[in-house]
Amino acid sequence: MPAPMRYVQDSTDFPASADVVIIGAGIAGSAAAWELTKQGLKVVVVEKGLVAGEQSSRNWGWCRQQNRDERELPLIIHALQRWGELQEETGEELGFRRTGLVYATRDDSEIAAWDNWGKMAKTYGVRSDILTAEQAKTMTPGSTTLWRGGVSSPTDGHAEPALASAGLAIAAQRRGAQVFQQCAVRGLDIAAGRVSGVWTERGLIKTSRVICAAGAWTSMFCRRHGIDLPLGNVIGTAFRTQPIEQAIGMPLYTPGFACRPQLNGSYTVSISGRGRLEPGAQGIRYARQFYPTFKRRRKNLQLNFGLKSFFNGPEALARWEFDRHSPFESTRILDPAADLNLVREGLNAMRREYPALANIQLAQAWGGMIDSTPDAIPVISTVPKLPGLVLSAGYSGHGFGIGPGAGRLAADLATEATPIVDPAPYRYSRLVDGSDLNAPGMM
Repeated sequence: MPAPMRYVQDSTDFPASADVVIIGAGIAGSAAAWELTKQGLKVVVVEKGLVAGEQSSRNWGWCRQQNRDERELPLIIHALQRWGELQEETGEELGFRRTGLVYATRDDSEIAAWDNWGKMAKTYGVRSDILTAEQAKTMTPGSTTLWRGGVSSPTDGHAEPALASAGLAIAAQRRGAQVFQQCAVRGLDIAAGRVSGVWTERGLIKTSRVICAAGAWTSMFCRRHGIDLPLGNVIGTAFRTQPIEQAIGMPLYTPGFACRPQLNGSYTVSISGRGRLEPGAQGIRYARQFYPTFKRRRKNLQLNFGLKSFFNGPEALARWEFDRHSPFESTRILDPAADLNLVREGLNAMRREYPALANIQLAQAWGGMIDSTPDAIPVISTVPKLPGLVLSAGYSGHGFGIGPGAGRLAADLATEATPIVDPAPYRYSRLVDGSDLNAPGMM
């Protein structure tokens, strides 16, 4: 069952041309649309399904600097600044609250890793407070575990996936952007070696600048144009509880569950690091690049082999013409099944940890397909072999919080403006030029 989301009204009068076309209306695409419309550009967002229909409505909703890879810190610092501004700027409720967040554990190695991370992050001006056992207990009132310690990130927060992408898209519409849902982009029109338009199921839109923020579908889309983009797709599970008098007031990580309080008194809950793989042709194609990551995470991944992924969805073998039905129209919204064993495990862990939540009940569970890169760092980049194309994908399970920063960086690259942060860590070329993606310092 899909996660909750706010619905967006389509624009009218399908355009013949645009300054920038954005493929995909998740958080990265919607944030880019907002930033571009502020510049007075004619922006068209084309979405094969619904705004935030896939991973942008199915994530945890955390907006964190804590425990980020160092390469992402400049971008998330900017993103958190934007989260704090966007609600007033757009006039839309995005659900952002700077509540801080807490990690608590009985594992000394986790505490040591958080301590080392905090020393690095301090050089960027990021606050990360290591907690003693007593402090961890104080910051998790009502919990039953005698924690060894933890970490607090008081300047982090959370936003609402059900509202954020839609709010940005609606705000962009008010500034003149056009949004078209249930309208797949089948491919790029190319003239003289550069982008000259996009072919949609409703016809051609002429443009010289395209941002492809198509999530788990991005690799398939690129492959149709001879662009090799190593992405792996992991299916995660999350769920929403019934509203209850809240015992947990901010995002909380524990070894048994991670949760985020919602505005209506319910929680979004998941179990960190757990997921399943259902590889198809794409998974086999990039198996070598992803093997080091798979080896590290193997104990937390369920591996399901079958033929379905070879014929349907973003992992499939597929060929299509731009004037014919495409794979993007065959699957309007990716809606993988939730792992009900993880749901039960998470609910029981919450009930054990917080007796005040003994009567907490499940409201809804869902699966989501997470597009990941081999080094777990997103691609926000131009593509040298195809001028006019900017990729914005591979957010590896932590793209929602970084979304406003990612949208701004993609907008900068599309318009050849001075990038808001150094784009080098997110360059496309690192994935295909032989760079050592598992070198020391890369997580």
